[in-house]
Amino acid sequence: MIYKSLHNPWLRLLAAIAGEFLVTLALNLFIVPLDLYTGGLMGVCQLVRTLLQVYGGIDFRGQDIAGVLYFLSNIPILLAAYKSLGRSFVIKTMICTTAYSVFYSLIPTPTTPIVEDYLTACLLGGILVGIGSGIVLTCGSSGGGLDIVGLCLSKRGSSFTVGKFSLTFNFFLYAACLILFVPEVAIYSVIYNFFTSMVLDRMHQQNVNVQALIFTKNGDGSVAKFVMEKLGRGVTYWKGTGAYTGNGLHVIMVCLSKYEIEDLLRAVHSIDPHAFITVQEHVHIYGNFQKKLE
Repeated sequence: MIYKSLHNPWLRLLAAIAGEFLVTLALNLFIVPLDLYTGGLMGVCQLVRTLLQVYGGIDFRGQDIAGVLYFLSNIPILLAAYKSLGRSFVIKTMICTTAYSVFYSLIPTPTTPIVEDYLTACLLGGILVGIGSGIVLTCGSSGGGLDIVGLCLSKRGSSFTVGKFSLTFNFFLYAACLILFVPEVAIYSVIYNFFTSMVLDRMHQQNVNVQALIFTKNGDGSVAKFVMEKLGRGVTYWKGTGAYTGNGLHVIMVCLSKYEIEDLLRAVHSIDPHAFITVQEHVHIYGNFQKKLE
């Protein structure tokens, strides 16, 4: 079921929208009631909303316009990222961004915090938002904002992951909160964002590099052909010998993302059901390695 959801275009889009719902639900239930700032572009929008209310004297009649500001702010970002990220990704991101803004505006925020302890609320909110955002990214989409910039940097070979870029940007955002508001607001907002970023980087499967070693007696090159043609990854292989049997075999090595590993395992087992495969996660890869969004 999970495999089909991640690889069927329509199910992936529905899963991404569900991920956005989880994000906004966690925000409105745990973070917003405590007057904390989510970070990223939405955090900037929340900050602008507060400044307009407090210093601009504008009354929004109980409506949180941060969702509307977030939607409008994403339009120039998506237009700028169109060439780098591709038409399909931008369209899906626009759908998810719209869903995010609508959910954020419609889901009611409790007048009294459900969880009054700040640290517990930051932990719960951060974990749920990280999971929801990771689902969206793994499904080949994005909720917009800083995710777009982080993905562009990641795709161009930068050492920044989406989570790391978010942490860097939010350092300056929360510094502004520290100056404008009481220290507790900035401190707990940082704690929330830290939990979110850590969970996000682990949930985002395209961001996790893996190395697979395939030991097979199939010598017609069909496994290597599948990896190169279907997955678009380079392959290195050599001939080996089983120490116990003394029989020859082929060893194939490929580096890819965690998101692609399921396709590789299914293909290898269909070609050679007796193949032996080892997978090592979180390997460090330097050089010509393409990071894919989908």
